[in-house]
Amino acid sequence: MLAHEFIPKIEAGAIPPVVVVGPGKAPFNREAFEPFLADRIADRIAAVCVPPEVRDLAYSVFHADETRVGDIVAEAQTMPFLAERRVIVVRNADRYFGSPGEKDSVLKPLIAYMEDPSETTILVLLTSKTDKRRKSYKTCSEKALIVECPQLDDNEMAKWIQGEAAALGKKIDSAAINELVSRAGYRLGDVHNALNLVANYLGQSNDRIREEDVITACADVAEESVWALTDAIAASDMDKALKTLHQLMDFGKSHDEIMGLINWLLESAYCASPDTRREIKSQFVGRKVMPLVNKLGLEKLKTALQLCTDTHFMLRSTGVGRDLALEMLVIKLAAPRKRPVRGAR
Repeated sequence: MLAHEFIPKIEAGAIPPVVVVGPGKAPFNREAFEPFLADRIADRIAAVCVPPEVRDLAYSVFHADETRVGDIVAEAQTMPFLAERRVIVVRNADRYFGSPGEKDSVLKPLIAYMEDPSETTILVLLTSKTDKRRKSYKTCSEKALIVECPQLDDNEMAKWIQGEAAALGKKIDSAAINELVSRAGYRLGDVHNALNLVANYLGQSNDRIREEDVITACADVAEESVWALTDAIAASDMDKALKTLHQLMDFGKSHDEIMGLINWLLESAYCASPDTRREIKSQFVGRKVMPLVNKLGLEKLKTALQLCTDTHFMLRSTGVGRDLALEMLVIKLAAPRKRPVRGAR
């Protein structure tokens, strides 16, 4: 069952005792698992099944990489206190489904539980990976409800954004939806954050989101400095690159944050390069980093990424001045290229 088919059943209270929320067949150029959608399902199940006043007593979250299956099963078999039902959410459940071997699989206690689940417990397993060839998965598909959460296609994304905007008391134009996705990409968490940013910018006095609202609300001074740094590096303008680096520091960005930003810029440029087979998720970011692609080319992008790794290691493990390390990184990245990059576009 797909996520959009299951969510209305949650609202109606038609929830089976064991639900496995995992990846599904993704549309073209999308990812197989959308974590924001999976979290939304778990949250809605908890909201429907557990009254707020007993949430601390009847709602539990476990992580599969920290908890044994047997402990989760024991919790699921325990009667809820002061509530009709309890909800148990297990994150990173792919650690269970990915365990080697079928005969001695760590899933055996869970599969045994699925044969006779507690009537007072809703067990939700969140997994970003599944292997449909495994016997354990086939057993789960027979005994539990499998809910698939791939990323949304363009039409589904537009409808989802319209629904989220409506929940915020807003209507959103088609052009605004396109601009929002262009800037935020296809991950619902990023789109959700951007949409909230626009809604807060408009306030309660304006109930319609237009394209210009997205452009204005989704650009802050720090973000503009990031793109200014990108342009300065691409133009081999060392003075401007260093000045922009210092601006980011003045805005309160930590050395690790700036290091992460530079690494993200280079990774985005690598994905945007026509010489790689990777797809960049945001058209807006792709346009912004293309000057870096044209300046550096594929091989120098690889070298630049390694330089970032070396600088990050230096920041973490040596006594070098942190400001100096970032300045040297920016100077090296902004250094003029010695010869044209063949095939640059």
